[in-house]
Amino acid sequence: MFTGLVEDLGELEAIDAGSEGARLTIRSKLAPEIGAGDSVAINGVCLTATGIDGSSFGVEAMNETLARTALGSAEPGDRLNLELALRPDSRLGGHIVQGHVDGVGTVRGTREEGIARVVTIGADADLLRYVVEKGSVALDGVSLTVARVDGESFDVWLIPETLERTNLSAADSGAPVNIEVDIVAKYVEKLAGGAR
Repeated sequence: MFTGLVEDLGELEAIDAGSEGARLTIRSKLAPEIGAGDSVAINGVCLTATGIDGSSFGVEAMNETLARTALGSAEPGDRLNLELALRPDSRLGGHIVQGHVDGVGTVRGTREEGIARVVTIGADADLLRYVVEKGSVALDGVSLTVARVDGESFDVWLIPETLERTNLSAADSGAPVNIEVDIVAKYVEKLAGGAR
């Protein structure tokens, strides 16, 4: 489990892709804290560390993960939002994030509003039904509050701190973003008998 509070902006050093998936090598100041078998959220995708080499660590992503997330289009040099798994004695500063991406959205536009940057994300209706105004959503693993939602898109407002600490500062029109909706909404829907 994660909180959606990014701990480091790592760099994708290499991707070794094959027919059965890909191995990603990521440079991060968090590498010394990671052990083989540890869970790490990478742009909101929970992956297992398979090896650490100094200031870098590796993870393996199966084809299913590459097809269902924006990691499938990642390239060496890309900046990645990183978060280590939540410890039982830690504060839950963001919201409950599982690292199970529900789908990929697209940045439809950005605009400056005072100190904030407003980012509009287009998403499928199957995801948008779980997105509510003033509710929580994780974009590329970043816990954010939804400011506006309609049948085709939603807005989030990014403060300077978020822009400085995450790769969302580089989110331009057309960019793919991993979306994880609030797990509570999915459970409520299932318990109410409306699960699809």
